[in-house]
Amino acid sequence: MSVPDHFEHDGLRVRPWEPADRAAGADVIAATLCEYGLSYEPDDSDHDAHAIERHYLKAGGGFWVVEDENGRVVGTAGYRPWAGLPGTAEIRKMYLLPCIRGRGLGRRLLAFLEDQARAAGHERVMLETASVLREAVALYEQAGYRDASDTIETRRCDRILVKAL
Repeated sequence: MSVPDHFEHDGLRVRPWEPADRAAGADVIAATLCEYGLSYEPDDSDHDAHAIERHYLKAGGGFWVVEDENGRVVGTAGYRPWAGLPGTAEIRKMYLLPCIRGRGLGRRLLAFLEDQARAAGHERVMLETASVLREAVALYEQAGYRDASDTIETRRCDRILVKAL
């Protein structure tokens, strides 16, 4: 099944990540984590944000950025195969700056990632999150994600969620 690799939503453009997006994407991730009192860990939990090619693209996943009306990167999102669980994709680094929240993009971006993972042959998606990210947790639960008992790998996260595709 072929799915588009980009889309537009309310004046915002979601497109595949490019190497020129590396710093801006990392800035979005760091700013969002800081907003919620979570630490940005470029040498640990967030090392993948600096090596998108290796951790997403060459690993069989994908990574996208969200551009605002002025071409500024204001969001990120990706997925990759979940190590050790065949048929499972992991959604990671789905962050949107406050200036674009409340426009329905989170819901659409999550569905887009699920479609990408399904098209790549995955049967379920999983993600790690922190309870303090209340809006994100509510979005995931409304989209059908449920708590899983798998081991959490990211120290700042306290929940792991799963959804069958």
